[in-house]
Amino acid sequence: MEDDGDADQPGDARRVSPRSPLAVRMRPRTLDDVVGQQHLLGQGSPLRQLAAGTDATGPAGPSSLILWGPPGTGKTTLAHVIAKGPGRKFVELSAITAGVKDVRRVMDEALTARDLFKTTTVLFLDEIHRFNKAQQDALLPGVENRWVVLVAATTENPSFSVVSPLLSRSLLLTLKPLTDADVEGLLLRAATDDRGLGGKVELSDEALAHLVRLSGGDARRALTALEAAAGVAFGDADDADAAGEAAAAPMKIELKHTERALDVASVRYDRAGDQHYDVVSAFIKSIRGSDVDAALHYLARMLEAGEDPRFVARRIVISAAEDVGMADPTALQTAVAAAQAVQLIGMPEGRIILAEAVVHLATAPKSNAAYLGINQAIADVRAGLGNGIPAHLRDAHYPGSKQLGHGQGYKYAHDAPHSVATQQYPPDDLVGRNYYEPTANGAERDISTRLERLRKIIRGK
Repeated sequence: MEDDGDADQPGDARRVSPRSPLAVRMRPRTLDDVVGQQHLLGQGSPLRQLAAGTDATGPAGPSSLILWGPPGTGKTTLAHVIAKGPGRKFVELSAITAGVKDVRRVMDEALTARDLFKTTTVLFLDEIHRFNKAQQDALLPGVENRWVVLVAATTENPSFSVVSPLLSRSLLLTLKPLTDADVEGLLLRAATDDRGLGGKVELSDEALAHLVRLSGGDARRALTALEAAAGVAFGDADDADAAGEAAAAPMKIELKHTERALDVASVRYDRAGDQHYDVVSAFIKSIRGSDVDAALHYLARMLEAGEDPRFVARRIVISAAEDVGMADPTALQTAVAAAQAVQLIGMPEGRIILAEAVVHLATAPKSNAAYLGINQAIADVRAGLGNGIPAHLRDAHYPGSKQLGHGQGYKYAHDAPHSVATQQYPPDDLVGRNYYEPTANGAERDISTRLERLRKIIRGK
């Protein structure tokens, strides 16, 4: 579970009050309380060692960490649990507001704390991908010399967003989205735990399923929705009981309470069952069939049911390559751009990007020629066809290759008219085999004519 880090920090005079948000009250106190991420929490793992603080066993010192994962999977929570270990001082910075001066100040204070008080400073840096190169470079001396133990969180691939020197000095831990079972367990715990709703509410099966579905694997979102639904349920009870007497039994949170709290109607859609596969199947087939209106309907149905927009984006990319193909080569560009933009922007604005991609694909000319071509090529390879490589195409750069005849007789295409030379490219047993057969749809009309000329020149016919 991820939090905003505004309460119950180590060394902070503030404490979680009964009026704090449910997501804050249910913040794990130990690694054993953390929901999900069990692949990172085994005995002896870097997280366990770091959380143990001065009680850690073994000769290895604490390692700086980069936590990479989607929102709500526990990056901030793990940082706070680690900070509660003995001999730890916790400092939190946000890459949105902090600058190089702030980083250097933390480094100076951490060095003092280490040398004078034998205290290790844990620096939690949220959204490190927002730091530029100079700001990230300012972290290097402290991480290199272990003045601080850096715990950095990011939702973007660190290979592209974190400078190599910092990445090489840290352990990269990938957090996985919470499963439906993880979120369900968290909601049930929050309903009964004294830190949460203290057993004053009881979730119906339909309400629980609705909250899980709309959480999208985000623990904070799930707890916020539960708290809002409980508020609606108690409000209805107050209206029904003018005397205001407390009910003896726990308050039942029904589906209607979750719908009103979230202002979202419950869509019949099981992300792990038939509805998931049926709706996405209808979605893809509507795009393939060029029915843009039906495609938009199924897109809306998935998004409103809480389907992961990244899953939808991946299906759109596949459809662009499989069903539109070279009839409109720009469709794949649109689909890939949409997938990247959705990951960058998120929901709810991501729905607009997905809709634009769906409209492009559904209204584009269609061709599955490239799809059929690669399938046939793979079938031939699996059947054992395509033995060897023509000698003139083999690598001739290493010593002794020329004695083997490699590269002899190779025709450099750019020296030929129109940069197309008559020459054998496939293995002997596949000469003359055609895999790509363009249609007469869209851009493939022109490709078909050009491909016919190319094959005649290359094959010398």
